[in-house]
Amino acid sequence: MSSIFNLLEEKPVNNLSIYFTAGFPELEDTAKVIQELSNAAVDFIEVGLPYSDPLADGPTIQKSSQKALQNGMNLDVVFDQLLEIKATNNTPLVLMGYLNQLLKYGEEKFCQKVVDCGIDTLILPDLPMVEYENHYQSLFNSYGLNNVFLITPQTSIERILKIDSYTQSFIYMVASSSITGAKGEISEEQLAYFKRIKSMNLKSKLIIGFGISDHQTFSKACEYGNGAIIGSAFIESLEKNGVEKTNTFVKSVLN
Repeated sequence: MSSIFNLLEEKPVNNLSIYFTAGFPELEDTAKVIQELSNAAVDFIEVGLPYSDPLADGPTIQKSSQKALQNGMNLDVVFDQLLEIKATNNTPLVLMGYLNQLLKYGEEKFCQKVVDCGIDTLILPDLPMVEYENHYQSLFNSYGLNNVFLITPQTSIERILKIDSYTQSFIYMVASSSITGAKGEISEEQLAYFKRIKSMNLKSKLIIGFGISDHQTFSKACEYGNGAIIGSAFIESLEKNGVEKTNTFVKSVLN
């Protein structure tokens, strides 16, 4: 099982994960952001691999991805950065990217680099289930990697149950059918979806993301899942306040 699985077994409630884009705001900020988030006692960190066509991401994360690419970020650079902090970082990391990045880099090479960096969990939102079953499940298993699947309000019961059977870390429960981004309060429609999934009593832990942005939405999400991921709101804080205010942002979510 993955490091995230073990984490969620030991602490099954109120887990906070923060997403950020590697190489943003500046190319060399990746390690700084991870260190600041770790110091702020975030439970696990989702490192976004900058991509030119991030289909699941809203304008805030898209903008940060474009900036990171302009800064000179690529997979070789981010892997080097993550390798440098491997010995000192104590907070589990998850890598979030897109299938085309893996394909262009080389499947085996990509997987080996991820493992070398001490990471065992991937999020590839555009990885088709049939491709996972026919190829990537065995590939990832051979490297000890775990793939996180996403579910949305439109995901069928059959698919949710299949995802539950494959999950070795957590299920990423997308709070809405739209792209990422802070959206204010959680709606009654979203709450009904949260309740429906919770009532299924899945074996896997649930981490809720997309639209979680502050203490109120984080706390509400934690009533129905094992924690939540905040991305766009943190990216906005990084851009406005700098890496140095990371602890202030995390405290505002937790307290």
